[in-house]
Amino acid sequence: MSQIQFEVKLYKINEWTILHLPVDASAKLPSRGVVMVKGTLNGLPFQTVLEPDGKYGPGLLPSHWFAPGGKLLSEAHAKSGDVVQIALESTDEWIEPDVPNDLKVALSGNPKACDVWESTTPIARWDWIRSIRSTNNSATRKKRIEVACSKLESGKSRQCCFNRSMCTVPEVSKSGALLGTS
Repeated sequence: MSQIQFEVKLYKINEWTILHLPVDASAKLPSRGVVMVKGTLNGLPFQTVLEPDGKYGPGLLPSHWFAPGGKLLSEAHAKSGDVVQIALESTDEWIEPDVPNDLKVALSGNPKACDVWESTTPIARWDWIRSIRSTNNSATRKKRIEVACSKLESGKSRQCCFNRSMCTVPEVSKSGALLGTS
C-alpha cells in the first residue's frame, strides 16, 4: 500500500485529543474496521491502531480516528486546534494491545483461557479487548470478560460476531459512533 498523506485539525472530545482522518484518506485504507498503521505526525514516527468512527449506513461516509499520545503531541509541538501533517500506511505488524487490569485478573485466574489468549495473534487480542471495553456499564463489562474467558477456555481464539466497524471507546463515543461527527 502506498503512503497516504494529508493535513488535519486536531480536536478535543472530553479530555481526549482526537485525530479524525479525512474521509478520502480513510477510504484508501484496506478496511472500514480497525486498521494498524505506521506513519508520521509532523515528521515524528508513530504506530497505532486506527479505530473506525462508527459512521455507516445509507448516505454516511465512514472514516477512522486515533488519539495521539501526549508524548507524540508534545514532541510534535501539537495540541487540540492545531493543523498537523500526517503520512501513514497500513501495516501487518500489529502492536500488542494494553490489556485492561480487570481482564488481566480474570485471565490470571483461568490458566486454560490464559494459554489460549497467549497463543492468539495480536489482532485477535485487540478484538477481544475492543469488544469488552465498548461499554460504560460495569455489569456488562464484567459479563463480557466472563464470556470471553469462557470462550477462550473452550479453545476459541477469535472473537465471534463482533462489529469491527464501530467505535469502541466509550469515553469518546455513543452508540458505537465517534462523538463530534454526524
